[in-house]
Amino acid sequence: MISVCIATYNGEKYIKEQLDSILCQLDAEDEVIISDDGSTDKTIEIIESFNDSRIKIFTHQQKKTTLQNHYKVAANFENALKQTKGDYIFLSDQDDVWLPNKIETMLPLLQQNNFVISDAFIVDENLVKIGKISDYRLYKKGFFRNLYKSAYMSCTCAFPLGIKNYVLPFPTKLIGQDYWIGLLAELKFNVVYIPEPLILYRKHQNNVSNTSEKSTKSFWYMFNYRFVLFFQILKKLL
Repeated sequence: MISVCIATYNGEKYIKEQLDSILCQLDAEDEVIISDDGSTDKTIEIIESFNDSRIKIFTHQQKKTTLQNHYKVAANFENALKQTKGDYIFLSDQDDVWLPNKIETMLPLLQQNNFVISDAFIVDENLVKIGKISDYRLYKKGFFRNLYKSAYMSCTCAFPLGIKNYVLPFPTKLIGQDYWIGLLAELKFNVVYIPEPLILYRKHQNNVSNTSEKSTKSFWYMFNYRFVLFFQILKKLL
């Protein structure tokens, strides 16, 4: 059984296209877990219009916080992940498009109990290709290498149930799900990288993840982020 996790918030513009690309690759017993962070547009209405029993919608109770969107998204993804019942779990953004061979390519590797990631095409709002994620985030093995410059993006990740149980719960500190899940995978599991792009990663003005060569964050912000992340992982391992 496959579970696909999607964290949504005001995603009416692209959510139908994304769900169309996912549902056609799933079997009848699979599920799409959607955790919504209080959308005020037509996101939920569009999702419900599919009238598909495989889609299960959960509301994430957003806490009053001054945290950046990156961390709000992580909490929303955590809520979705907690609801899954599948043996294999795929993470998905609300605004991308899966290529038709994504599941059939990743599933055999997942069945060997691997943590699997892939490359992705970067596209504009109209799905015109403008590059690949590997142009900016080329994956190389190693915990400290990825602590310094992570190649992980949750929308390209999939993993079996055992890994889900290990990465939960997420820390309450300032940690994004990409870094947290990816670095724990580097330490504890066999990571398999597929150099073939398996999704269209849509780049637009509302993206939370950054695929630019240079981070827009300050040096001290990134230093503190990695410092907190390192000790949260150390705490997890002890």
